[in-house]
Order: sequence, then C-alpha cells, then structure tokens
Amino acid sequence: MLSSIINSCPVSVGGDEALAKSTEKKNAIRHTGLLPAVSGLSAFDANIILKYEALTFPEGKVLAEYVWIDASGNCRSKTRTLPANKVTRVDLLPKWNFDGSSTDQAPADNSEVILRPCRIFKDPFRPSAVGKIPNIIVMCDTYTPSGEPLPTNNRYVAARSFRGHELEEVWYGMEQEYTLFNLDEKTPLGWPRGGEPARGQGTYYCGVGPENNYGRPIVEAHYRACIYAGIDISGCNGEVLPGQHEYQVGPCVGIDAGDQLYISRYILQRVCEDFQVCCVVHPKPIKGEWNGSGMHVNVSTKKMREENGIVEIKKAINKLGAKHIEHISVYGSGNELRLTGKNQTSPLDSFSWGIANRTTSVRISQDTWATGKGYFEDRRPAANCCPYIVTGKIMTTIMENIDAPEIDPVRPTGGGVSL
Repeated sequence: MLSSIINSCPVSVGGDEALAKSTEKKNAIRHTGLLPAVSGLSAFDANIILKYEALTFPEGKVLAEYVWIDASGNCRSKTRTLPANKVTRVDLLPKWNFDGSSTDQAPADNSEVILRPCRIFKDPFRPSAVGKIPNIIVMCDTYTPSGEPLPTNNRYVAARSFRGHELEEVWYGMEQEYTLFNLDEKTPLGWPRGGEPARGQGTYYCGVGPENNYGRPIVEAHYRACIYAGIDISGCNGEVLPGQHEYQVGPCVGIDAGDQLYISRYILQRVCEDFQVCCVVHPKPIKGEWNGSGMHVNVSTKKMREENGIVEIKKAINKLGAKHIEHISVYGSGNELRLTGKNQTSPLDSFSWGIANRTTSVRISQDTWATGKGYFEDRRPAANCCPYIVTGKIMTTIMENIDAPEIDPVRPTGGGVSL
C-alpha cells in the first residue's frame, strides 16, 4: 500500500497515548498525497528507496537527464536511457524533444520543441560504480522543429556575444544567493511561523551555531554534489538574512559560465527536493529591512589581468555606466525591490563604482586596486537573473567600441583607500 511508504512523525518516547493519538491526527492532516507538508521530513521510507538504488545497471546502459530552461527561466528535466558509447562526447548525444505547450514555449497545436545537447555533467543523484561510465546530466538549449532557436533560448543569444572574442579569455565568477523556505513557501528556515527572528541581521553572515545558521546540511550536500558533477564551485557561506546562503561558481570562461550556473541551480533544487525544503531566488524574499538576494558577477579579461590592467577595468566600468539602464532591464525581475540604496545595494536609477564599496553598482577589490590589475564585480544582477543574458550582456558592453564618459569612483567614508 502507498501509505506504508510514507514516514510518520515521531511521537513521545514516553509513550503518552493521548499525545500519540494527537500526533497521528496531525500527521494525517499533514500528508497531502504522498509528500508530507512539513520541511525536514523524508517523503518515503529510506530503506525501501535503498532497495531499488542497490539494483545494478546492465553493462552498456547510461541514464541521461536532459535539462533545459523553460519560459519562466526555471529548470525542467526528463530522463532517457542511452548506449554508453554515445555519452562520452556532447556531439555524440542525440537530440530529443518535449511538449512545449506544457512549459509555455509552444502552442498546443504545434507543441514539439527540440532539445539540443550543449554540455555534459556527471549525475550526482545516480552515482555509478568506480570505473564505470557515469550517468550524466545534459545541459540543452531549445529549438523549433525547423531549427530556429526559441525566443526563450537565451543561451543561443549569449553564445553569439562571445563568438569572435575567444582570445579575450573572459573569466566570470558568479555569486549565487538564495533563501531556504519551509514548504509553506512563506516561512524561511529558522523563522517563527508568521513572525520574525528575535534578533535582526548581524550574526548570521558566515555565522556558526544553531542560532545563526539554518540549513547547513543542505548547503554541504549541494557543494559536494556540484563538485561530483564537475561544476567549478569555488566556495560557499551563510549570508546576512537568516536562512539565506550563497555559493560561488567560477572562474568560468565564456558561455560555460551560464551552463555551469544553471546546472548548479538545478542541482540545488534537486537537493532541496530531497530535504523537502523550498529554494527561493527572489531578489527580495522578505519585505522590510532585510537584505535581498543577488547574483554578483565578477569579470576579468586577459588584458585586465596583465600589468596596468586597471586601465582596462576602468574603461569597462565607464561603458557599463553608459549602458546602465539597458543592463538593469535584463538583470532580473523584481530587482527594483532589492536595489534601493539600502542593505548593501546601490540605487536602481543611478550608476556608481568604488573600491571595496558594497553600496555601489560596481566594486573593485582592495587587492585589484593595489596591484593595478585583476577584476571587477558587477553587484546589480538579481538572484533570479538569467546567467546567459547577464554574462552575454556584460561581454557585449565591455567589448563595444564606444567613447564612454569617465565616471569618478565614490570616495570611501572611512578612509584607507588612496584614489
């Protein structure tokens, strides 16, 4: 019976009969279908799941999880079985298709959308035995049956921005922030239902202890899964808002930045699925004087990393300032709720830059300023932005041959920086 595979919540150790009956009644209410509506509870009996996971695959068979981006910018996926000799290179993988009318990407009377494989990752949710060809995750982009890229195929647009600039060796390092919520999608982890924490912001950023960090097992699981998959995840930390976290991906070159960031998001959603917790990337998940969530993008070209690269960095910043409104328009929905000039953000309607300044649109690190070379950080993109659009837009702007007005840096209030 299906009910036999649903875990029940623990009752009191003392065996209080009244409490046990009350708990059972609550559990019956909680369970809507197969999944419980309470975070932190496993949906199914782990022992039953392990029985099937222990089954060995036949030689020569590999499971491939095809992932694509839907009309709302979210990841979708489905599985197919492939011969092992077809999964060693992306150009050997077959195209596939899906029902685009169910993802708002095609009409019902002409619903077929073609998936074109672009990048292969190892699948951390279906690990293979050592020495065997691994099961894979396949990042795909989307086309009509006639071969035209869909309007939602932002990867195709970004790839054109990078084409012809390979010698620039543009590195991207992306800082993805997100907030973990209970399954009610209203209460962040660690928050009282319908209320706010007793303590405001201050102790949660990079904090330790049960009173400061909510969801560390999820963060750790995601980190390990990304490393196994082959994603260049380079760090993680607890963030300012309680229940909020960040991880960094990169440096990645060109279009690979978008591929890796999207698959890292896909893996995060799958990990949260296992833990029965919701992952939210809205730029302002909680109203009021709480930090929002962004996806800061660190950028460095080959010239910026060479001696006196600061000159190239300043040129790029001036160009970004000249195109500020264009960038804001593609840096994520709801970003106006985050970019207010408060809570470590710059105002939405103005552009600025500074050294070690987290209230400006673009920041240069102290080390980059001191050595005269390195990178800059665009702090404007929202957590829900499309990494293809953002990296491609930055590439187009900084490579454009325009004479942009020079913008002076914001002077620090505390001193310590020589401008």
